[in-house]
Amino acid sequence: MFWNALLLALREIRRNVLRSSLTILGIVIGVAAVITMVTIGQGATAQVQADIQKLGTNLLQVFRGQGFGGGGGARSSAPPFTIEDVRAIENDISGVRAVAPASNTGTQAIYGNANWSTQVTGTSDKYLEVRDWPLASGRNFSESELRAGAAVCMLGDTVKQELFGDQDPIGLSIRLGKLSCQVIGLLSVKGQSGFGQNQDDIVVVPLRTLQRRMAGNSDVNNIMVSARDGVSTEKVQADLERLLRERRKIREGAEDDFNVRDLKEVTSAFTSSSRVLTALLGAVAAVSLIVGGVGIMNIMLVSVTERTREIGTRLAVGAMARDVLLQFLVEAVTLAAFGGIIGITLGLSAALLATSAFRVPFVFNPGIVILSFAFSAAVGIVFGYFPARRAAQLDPIEALRHE
Repeated sequence: MFWNALLLALREIRRNVLRSSLTILGIVIGVAAVITMVTIGQGATAQVQADIQKLGTNLLQVFRGQGFGGGGGARSSAPPFTIEDVRAIENDISGVRAVAPASNTGTQAIYGNANWSTQVTGTSDKYLEVRDWPLASGRNFSESELRAGAAVCMLGDTVKQELFGDQDPIGLSIRLGKLSCQVIGLLSVKGQSGFGQNQDDIVVVPLRTLQRRMAGNSDVNNIMVSARDGVSTEKVQADLERLLRERRKIREGAEDDFNVRDLKEVTSAFTSSSRVLTALLGAVAAVSLIVGGVGIMNIMLVSVTERTREIGTRLAVGAMARDVLLQFLVEAVTLAAFGGIIGITLGLSAALLATSAFRVPFVFNPGIVILSFAFSAAVGIVFGYFPARRAAQLDPIEALRHE
């Protein structure tokens, strides 16, 4: 019975190909829009997570002042950290894998006739470990270079390309403002961070080198702490805050003059926002499916009117009302299913092109594909039921009299 109804449905669709194509257009657009929007949104979420992970694994960042990234009005008045704070974190907090102090300044990097405005970071030999940042070539700072504040540096890929092009910079010297320093290492490519910063536009020098020869002070502006695998970053953060409050002599009940940022929390916040936006875009696109369902119901009502005599004939020769109901319902579902299949194909193709254009990963989600197809079929059932029921309830005698 079902197969006969399906064959009749296919025959009617072939008989009115143009009308059927226009009928399913709303379903096609709806399914394609949902799949495209959701796939782009999930790709953007994956990109944000990957970019933030580039900053380091299990990383906590400690900044002066309050606010995101240590900003806010209190930053300038908040005292800097000291190297003793760094040592206290290393010795007194369990679960810490590595700790790296850091101070930054902007300067002009010069080699020969080439120059480039960049950021110089003064830090320790733990910096690369905390940031999960391997060297492309060369070596890390030695203990003696760190103690003496030697004029040595490691270059990010952007600085290397701007100053040296394809030339190997290892062993050569560059000027950072008035300081001449030897290049001992080349950092591997990191790319953009989740905050839009080019992480490769950097020169890394020993902390004492920056303090004594460039900044003229002994300040530590921020501290990066990497927790061991399996250790809760929430616990490490709580221990950090307690230790720094003690060392900075902050009274009970008074506000912190520092800010500890857990990158897992940042990742979670960005991911949640991205998922909400993706769901919103998907819901807006799904409205097109409703519009497509209305189109199917409209054309099925027209079909019932056109085929009234045919329905009357079938009922007069012994067909049951449920047979007529099934025939028109299968026809509506078939139209919706065709629309769903075409929409899935177009949606995945559009998503592939869009993710390539936006430079985000293409994340294939079979769940959303199945859901979109099931929803399109459900639209066919819901909006096709009323015309099918109307056809099944026709009086055979009145139907045969219909002109």
